[in-house]
Formats: sequence, C-alpha cells, structure tokens
Amino acid sequence: MSTVAFVNLAMHGHVNPTLPVVAELVRRGHSVSYHTAPAFAGSVEAAGASVRLYSGGDRPMPDPPIPLTMLGALARTTADVLPGLRSDLREIGPDLVVHGAACPWGAVAARELGVPAAALFTTFAFDRRTPSPTRASWDLLASAVARPAAALGYLRSRWGLRHLPPVDLANVREPLNLVFTSRAFQPRADAFDRSYRFVGASLGARPPDPEFASDRLRDPVLYASLGTVFDGGPRLLRAFATALAPLGGTVVVATGATDPAALGPLPGNVLARRFVPQPEVLARAALFVTHGGMNSVNEAMYAGVPMLVVPQGADQPLVARRVAELGAGLAIRTQDATEAAVRALARRLLGEPRFRAAAATLRVAQRAAGGHRRAADELEHHLRRGSADPCRLSSS
Repeated sequence: MSTVAFVNLAMHGHVNPTLPVVAELVRRGHSVSYHTAPAFAGSVEAAGASVRLYSGGDRPMPDPPIPLTMLGALARTTADVLPGLRSDLREIGPDLVVHGAACPWGAVAARELGVPAAALFTTFAFDRRTPSPTRASWDLLASAVARPAAALGYLRSRWGLRHLPPVDLANVREPLNLVFTSRAFQPRADAFDRSYRFVGASLGARPPDPEFASDRLRDPVLYASLGTVFDGGPRLLRAFATALAPLGGTVVVATGATDPAALGPLPGNVLARRFVPQPEVLARAALFVTHGGMNSVNEAMYAGVPMLVVPQGADQPLVARRVAELGAGLAIRTQDATEAAVRALARRLLGEPRFRAAAATLRVAQRAAGGHRRAADELEHHLRRGSADPCRLSSS
C-alpha cells in the first residue's frame, strides 16, 4: 500500500469534500497524512488520517475576501508554511501529494521534493471561458490600482518563492485533476483534457446529529442556508424565514455565524439553528435557498432539490448562473432578496414542474459521476501509473 499526503486550505468548502476520499483510501489500506489547521484536526482524524498542523494555527479569511486579497493571503501562507511542510513531507516520504488547486504550497513542495502530485478542484475547473477568480484580468489590475497596499503586500509575500504561477495561485493544475462536480454541471466540460476527472459530489457518511429531530419535519420541507464563510446577517436570514413560512410545512434555517435569537420572533413552523445536518435535510427538502457554494449546490443536486441561489461572493455568482442555465433553479442578488421577492421566486420553484425535472436530471448525473469512491479509484490509478512529468506545475 502507498503513503498519500493531503495538503489543503483549512476551510470547510475545501476540506469537507476530501474527507470521504481520505476515509476510502484508509479503508483500502493506504497510509494518509493531512496538513490542516487546528479547527479541522478532529474531523481529519475521524476520517482516519494522521494530522499534521500548519505553523501559525488557524488563519482567518482575508478581509475583504476579493481575488486580490486572496492572492496576498495565498502567497503569505505559502511563504509561512512551506519550510515546515517540506520538512514534514521529507519525514513522511509520500508516494503522492494531493493538494487543493487553490493550495500552491502543496504544489510547490511536491515539485521541490520530486513527488508526483494530484490537484483537487472543489469548485469548477477553470479555463479562459470559465475564468478563475485569481486569473490575470483587467478587473484584477483595477483592484490592484484601487488597493495599492494589498497589491504591494502580494508582491512582497511572493518574493523569492520559486515554482509559483505568475498570478493564478488558486488554479494550480497537475497531471491528475479531480473536480468535485459532474460533467453535466461543469461549464464546457468537453474543453478540458483527460487530466481532468469530474467525479461528482464527495459526500460519504456523516455522524448523526441526535439533537436534530428529523422525524418532526413536516412536508413540504423548505431549507435555507448561507454556508459557513459568508454571513448574510439576521436581516437576510429573517427575510428567508418569513418568506418561506407560508409555503412550507417546516422551514429549516441554518444561521451559521448568526445567533438564531438575532432573527427575532419567527413563525411557528420555522426551525432556526446555527448548524443542521445538511444532507439529511436536503433528502427531505422540496426547495433549497442557498448562497451557491459548490459543496452545498453539489449536495442539493445529489438530492435532486431545486434551488434559489443568493450568491454572496467568490465563485458563487458563476455557480448561480450555471444553476439557472440548466433550469434547476433561479438566482437573485442579495440586495434584491426582499421577503416578497423570495416568496414569489420560491412559489415558482415549488409550483412549476420543470425545475424539479431539471434537478432530477442533475441528480442522475451527480450520482453517476462516482463521488468519493471514484476519486479514490483515480488516485490509486495515478499512483500505479506514476507521472511521466511529476514536477509539472502550471495554471490555466
């Protein structure tokens, strides 16, 4: 059996899809290590991997979380963690490094040590027609002009770092690239070469939440969540709750960083909690109001649930557009998401059969893609095949 080292961004959207893959590799007898921050140590250990912590502890999201500040954060993190990561990997002696496509320090360390690598795309795969948020662009240049201190910080952070792409640090490719969505959902999937494998949603089994009484949910179940990174605040979450309440049997609202009490008094059929077992709720849901994070959208497609997407930032506008293009939902801007507007769109999604039919089509595609077992198969095949050029590091 082989030794596999996972190196990743310490963020829910990047870590969560990898854990079922880790657990499957461990089940097959491989030795797996995982570099992460303290906040994810418990979940990584539960998946069966040995935990390696980055120096410096948990790292907050850049403020504001725009492409320019993301570039600066990625360059700084690369400079900070690369020495310790190199030392750890020499000690571990992996046969393969598996890193996030937005985790350049994993790619650089693999190249410097001459270890074959694979990249993980937890959002879309990117090319010129499906642009990466950190690609060189007029928008990025304008942002640098408007925020010269952030641009200078990026240049200083990457000074002396070898083997990094010139700009696009969130889109590092390898000879094997696993994309955690289906070919049906990926825009222009046929434009990507065979190094890209569209493996679908990586869900796996999650421990039950004994405090969540799913048997008390009443149909139709309507679910709203803005994820773990972007916080829409109590006003927006309350608008979701009050808009959906007249349409649903039970309305479940996951408030995340917002205290449920901050939403004020809610209709009796609304259940507001910071966190809920999302796959379990989606399995019952007739509608999902979501920020459009790829993990949440993948889980909704896996369950065949139509979506109302209210993108908050990052790649979410692109995801929202794709959901609408394929007919599996509708999208609305945050500033337009009033109680009346959300209720009107939710009524359409519940009442027009075409939305559920499109969601059912994407459900078939997601399940056929193979998920975490297919991802493990691809990594094992990559290990057996080796890489003709294990030190290739590039970006679209």
